[in-house]
Parts: sequence; structure tokens; C-alpha cells
Amino acid sequence: MANIITCIRIVLSVALLFCPTLSSAFYAVYIAAGFSDMIDGAVARKTCTVSELGSRLDTIADIVFTVVCLIKILPVLKVTLWIYAWILAIALIKLINIVIGYIKQKEFVAVHSVINKVTGGLLFVLPLTLAFVNFRISAAFACLVATIAAVYEGYLIQVGRTA
Repeated sequence: MANIITCIRIVLSVALLFCPTLSSAFYAVYIAAGFSDMIDGAVARKTCTVSELGSRLDTIADIVFTVVCLIKILPVLKVTLWIYAWILAIALIKLINIVIGYIKQKEFVAVHSVINKVTGGLLFVLPLTLAFVNFRISAAFACLVATIAAVYEGYLIQVGRTA
């Protein structure tokens, strides 16, 4: 059941591509996808169906959701070059982490740390606050936390504490 919920998040993420950005339909699908992200792990633990496949599927769903949101949301905002550069740097750190994790452990490594979850929460809330929080401030804060999370993820991969 948990993996089905995660797959629904992937479908909802792709559906966002067909919603007008920041419209009521966009926000409805966006919130549904976010809700599915919050419950899939809880369902897996409650039903004793936690698995390596589920963990990897969750990571894939997170990546799809994040990429779709970046594709949809960034073009409608007045994003400065330094924010784009910061996002690119974070993505590069995460990509390096994936490569190093694969080299060290001979498999895809997904780190589900608390700081990664905080980053996900901040990124999820960010579009919901656009009407009343200065985007540059919230984006800088989210990027700062994401940078710390990416570096910490790299550290955990280096010392072999990825579970």
C-alpha cells in the first residue's frame, strides 16, 4: 500500500506539468502530492512493509516532484542569478553524493536524515507562502538549509551511516 501511495505521488507530480502554475488546480494537486509524501512512510511502518524498494521509490518520487516543481515554479518567479547558481550548486553536491555513495557501496544510496526531511518541508511550504513572504528571503533560507543537508548527506555517505 505504501509503495502505491508513493507511485501516486509520481503520477501527481507529472500531472502538475499540465496544471497552470500557481492556479487552484496546481495547488490542489501540489498539496495532494505533498500529503502522499507525508503518509507513505507512516503507512509502510504501520503495516510493517518498510522495504529497500520503498525507500528507493520514495527518493525517486521526491526527485520527480522537486524537478517538476522547479520546472513549473521558477519561471514564474523573479529568481535572481545567484539563487539559480545556488540551486545548481546544491544539485551538484547531491549528484556527487549519489556517485560517491554508489562507488563506496556498489548500490544507490538514499539518505533519509532529519535535515533532509526539514529541507523537503521547507521546499514544500515555499510555494504556499509566495503571497505573504518575500521570495528572496524564503528562497535563501531554503537554499541554506538544503546546502547544509546536502553536505551532511555527503558526510553520512563518507562514514557509511546511510540507513
